[in-house]
Amino acid sequence: MKQFNVPIIYRSPLIAAVKNKRRQQDKMKKDFSPTLLDFGPLQIYLARHFGFCYGVENAIDIAFRTVDENPGKRIFLLSEMIHNPQVNADLQQRGVQFLQDTYGKQLVPFDALTKDDVVIIPAFGTTLAIEKKLNNIGIPTEKYNTTCPFVEKVWNRSEQIAAKKYSVIVHGKPSHEETRATFSHAASHTPTVVVNDMKDAVELSKYITGEKDTSLFNEEFKGKYSDGFNADKDLQRIGVVNQTTMLASDTQAIADFLKQAMTQKYQLTENNISERFADTRDTLCYATNDNQTAVYGLLETAADLAIVVGGYNSSNTSHLVELCEEKLPTYFINSEEKIISEKEILHCDFHNKLELRTFDFLPKKEPLKILMTSGASCPDALVEGVINKLVSFFPAAKNVEEIAKTFTEL
Repeated sequence: MKQFNVPIIYRSPLIAAVKNKRRQQDKMKKDFSPTLLDFGPLQIYLARHFGFCYGVENAIDIAFRTVDENPGKRIFLLSEMIHNPQVNADLQQRGVQFLQDTYGKQLVPFDALTKDDVVIIPAFGTTLAIEKKLNNIGIPTEKYNTTCPFVEKVWNRSEQIAAKKYSVIVHGKPSHEETRATFSHAASHTPTVVVNDMKDAVELSKYITGEKDTSLFNEEFKGKYSDGFNADKDLQRIGVVNQTTMLASDTQAIADFLKQAMTQKYQLTENNISERFADTRDTLCYATNDNQTAVYGLLETAADLAIVVGGYNSSNTSHLVELCEEKLPTYFINSEEKIISEKEILHCDFHNKLELRTFDFLPKKEPLKILMTSGASCPDALVEGVINKLVSFFPAAKNVEEIAKTFTEL
């Protein structure tokens, strides 16, 4: 796989040693059991896969190289490049400005740009309308484009099934940058509608089966369908793709449910289901799949709590939190600074978009067992920082350097 030039501040000697050792032992990536970091009174179990993915490293490489290659020029990011506050703050400190916030609110008007400015397209991609605006100004959007190749794979899949006269159902968060981009690309080829979750899919299925009058569709799915979408005819042949960071089991359940609705409506069998329902297979990226599967493996270990590290607005990270929450107390933090002391932690309730303060979050027992993972946009250095903070609460614990050494020895 291609190697990227990622700033050393995001690297971690400990995590690098652990990941290298696991790669050597499991080259086919079939072992999803966690890695034990045994500090004595504290035992941390790291998920088999976590942290920066290919698309994120690619985006960071391009973004920092863009800054170096364009001294004296104004450099803009269309929006957050990835959903990690440290990386975005580091780019801003180097003079990069955001044109929009993560929800598409304009921070710098497009008419303030000139053809001499540099605009970086984030890893989520962008809409065709925004690309056109920038191109009309004279800014070449392809020059500094960090769109993840796995996001582009979804766009290509949408175009392929559109060519066969299927409408596209996008499973994603309607306000998320990636879903907005995927919707734009799919809608340029075929009628497209977004479903946020199974609840949306259930309601959409009622228009397929005829349980609901299609005159209600426009209001119920307002803001989630393409121009001219006609629920009477555009739901007769469909295919499901997704925002690449959604929970795999949710996407599969939605696809299966809609497939069943089509089967019921048109009395289909497995032999002729393709007449109405496209086989899109799974359009999650490899890292989302690996990280989620690794969490399932992680949760097979009995532990006292879980800590998930990542940006609070990171979709892929929030789904890792969801999985952990089903099994044990889980704390979602974006840096070691959120661990105030061994008795106090600030953590994100992403369901309600709140930061909570919890006391006595660490049980008084030894060994204390903690499960840990991080999102695909989280630097390994942040994970090591959290580990260091936790170890500091146990005076008799081995230090991080000792543990790292055990993973580099032959």
